[in-house]
Amino acid sequence: MIEEDGVSHGDPGLGRGTLRIAIGTILEGESEHGSGILLSSFDPDAGRFGELKPGAHFGNSATFFCLHPFLPLLYSVGRSKRFPHGSVAVFSAKGDSLDLISEASSGGLTPCHVAIDETGTMLALANYDDGTTSTLSLDENGIPNRAFAIRTIGEGPNKERQEGSHPHGVYFHGEILHVPNLGLDKIHCWKMERISAKPEWATLSSWQSIPGAGPRHMAFSQDGRHAYVVNELDNTVSALAIDEASGCLETIHHIRTLPEGESVSNTTAEIAIHPNGKFVYVSNRGHDSIAVFARDSASGELKPIQTAPAGGENPRHFAISPAGRWLLCAHQDSGTIAALPLEPKSGLLGEPMAWIACPKPICVLFLP
Repeated sequence: MIEEDGVSHGDPGLGRGTLRIAIGTILEGESEHGSGILLSSFDPDAGRFGELKPGAHFGNSATFFCLHPFLPLLYSVGRSKRFPHGSVAVFSAKGDSLDLISEASSGGLTPCHVAIDETGTMLALANYDDGTTSTLSLDENGIPNRAFAIRTIGEGPNKERQEGSHPHGVYFHGEILHVPNLGLDKIHCWKMERISAKPEWATLSSWQSIPGAGPRHMAFSQDGRHAYVVNELDNTVSALAIDEASGCLETIHHIRTLPEGESVSNTTAEIAIHPNGKFVYVSNRGHDSIAVFARDSASGELKPIQTAPAGGENPRHFAISPAGRWLLCAHQDSGTIAALPLEPKSGLLGEPMAWIACPKPICVLFLP
């Protein structure tokens, strides 16, 4: 039996350690679920999902989530009737439902990522379509009360995907906000003023990727020494060292996410580090697989150890369970979330054991 930490919030018949999950979707037109945010549960002992339920009566898309570090709040970006170009919404995540508390403009067009800093005083949003990164200060209740925005401009060598600036992620690391920009082949590094959430835009230099790579998402090691960025367009991961004094990024090496000799049409999507810090996982869309790398904690270098079937089509996002024994993968094109067993000692993934059907899932998050 596989053991997992968690609190029972599940449906009848599920185990005591059942974990709650929130699912972000892109809904087109009317839907029986009535919202872009859905809820379900996962029993790690039985390896199965609970019932799919509406999460909140809000908008028709939820492209990414994050949780407040100590308040029972969930932040979601997407589109709503009030802010059709881009919204950030705050929900109470108590109990078995999500209750809308507050909503604000994302400050740009088509928000695709959201993050909160460790102190719970700043929120950051990446707006993909117009090259805008927004930062919002949060009051003591976790509600946005002041906003700043910066629009970056430029282009990259891929004329189809890099015709302009496209921020695709936002990541706080201490007082530094890192913003992978798919369109500009950069990670912008901006120092933040925590009280106001105002970025000091010109204080740090940006990290430059291989031309045409298309940086998308990042993951930081727990020891704060290394970062890993998945490059969507050239199917690579860049291992980076973090300068302790400045917070700037330096390249260690680049490594492919596809098996040697594989030439299938593919773009990468999500990246995550195992809770034990020993392994890195990346999703391949097209090859429809999860690339697994062993991580050298001293040097930061990665070594490929597995390319596992993801269990569906277009694995846009995934989440590793708190105890690190399951990987839940959201498949946008096949309309499923698959549960892959994970062996923490070896880092290897097993064959998918369970699925739950839901419309166009693009984000999955374990709730406390």
